[in-house]
Amino acid sequence: MPTHSAATLTALARSLFEAAGVPAADAAVVSNSLVDANLCGHDSHGVMRIPQYIDFLKKGTFKAGVPLTVINETPAVVAADGNWGLGQVQAYRLLDKLLPKAKALGVAAGTLRQCGHVGRLGEYAEFAAREKMALFAAVNSHGSGRRVAPPGGTEGRISTNPICFGAPTSTDPVVLDFGTSAAAEGKVRAQFQKKQPCPDGWLIDNAGEPTTDPSVLYNEPRGSLVPFGGSQAYKGFGLGLLLDLLCGGLSGGSCSNPAFPLPGAGNAAVFVLYNPALFGGTEHFLKESDGLTSYVRSCPTAAGAGAITLPGDPERNTKAKRLVDGIAVPDGTWELISKTAAELKVSLPA
Repeated sequence: MPTHSAATLTALARSLFEAAGVPAADAAVVSNSLVDANLCGHDSHGVMRIPQYIDFLKKGTFKAGVPLTVINETPAVVAADGNWGLGQVQAYRLLDKLLPKAKALGVAAGTLRQCGHVGRLGEYAEFAAREKMALFAAVNSHGSGRRVAPPGGTEGRISTNPICFGAPTSTDPVVLDFGTSAAAEGKVRAQFQKKQPCPDGWLIDNAGEPTTDPSVLYNEPRGSLVPFGGSQAYKGFGLGLLLDLLCGGLSGGSCSNPAFPLPGAGNAAVFVLYNPALFGGTEHFLKESDGLTSYVRSCPTAAGAGAITLPGDPERNTKAKRLVDGIAVPDGTWELISKTAAELKVSLPA
């Protein structure tokens, strides 16, 4: 696998997006987001998305340079239409509108409809934490991406519908970000591109039998992802179902719906910012979050266990390592990026 520095991959991504007609500032936002996902170990949301996004731009599924349209606004709410613009760009535009509202009122909620894929939700929790804010965020696949079967089912009915919570501490934030399926679809796609099997417990085939073959999500007869917790996990499926309802219903977008094509393109989203300063106070919040995280880290460990880790630690640890060692890009992913670069007449790094 070719290995490149974060700076090299970011520069390549920017060149590719700009060559595809994306304004330079927007290309920078998306490129930084994708490479940061790789740095954090979430390759499913990293540069493997470049060919996909650019293909959507060429087909007109995504639009370059479109504005964020506010469809409803109150002192504490912004409901916005992304006009199928690049998701990371529109998500930050929404957060930029919510931040002053949360600072003034304590809570601000926003929604996005018709928005491109917004990427790794944990990134937005980290953004909020830098402002000493807490964040709740969730997305669905805007009607598409129905790859998660209900318990006992053999066909996908909802998308992977990730959820994210983030809370600041006086040092590193605690960020919980996970899909409500056993694995994100992008992680299966990454295994498919690497031509490697998936771990046990991620997938079922079209008959409802467990499989490790990632191709079942992309070839007929199609299989499905199972909810987190297992194929009979009503808690995982129920959480995913409610997030689908909230994201589609509140945004004015769509819930999972057979009228939409199966492959997912973009998201409907819900973001809620909380300002501790107008609740129990920022000082109190940080004191309590520092105290609890320290208490959890001090837990005695079982024989053979490593240090206690909290949500967000694996990403920070992986980022520190990859900033030094570089980011390895699977051969299958690099082939797709190389093909895209050749079509756009962009030179690849050595």
